[in-house]
Amino acid sequence: MIAASGRFRVFAYSAVTDMLKSYEGLSALIRQELARDTLSGDMYLFCNRLRHRAKVLHLDGTGLC
Repeated sequence: MIAASGRFRVFAYSAVTDMLKSYEGLSALIRQELARDTLSGDMYLFCNRLRHRAKVLHLDGTGLC
């Protein structure tokens, strides 16, 4: 569970994502494909090919989760 405080935006990455990617791999997708900064505090949603699994990447102030 992610407890978010304050205001933030959620960005959905629409392309199929390899769910084996780590924080670093997903951060690279955010920087290269979405041209966004992972340190902005926004949430980023990634889904697998069948769209039945998802990962959310978020900077909570202490690190990426």
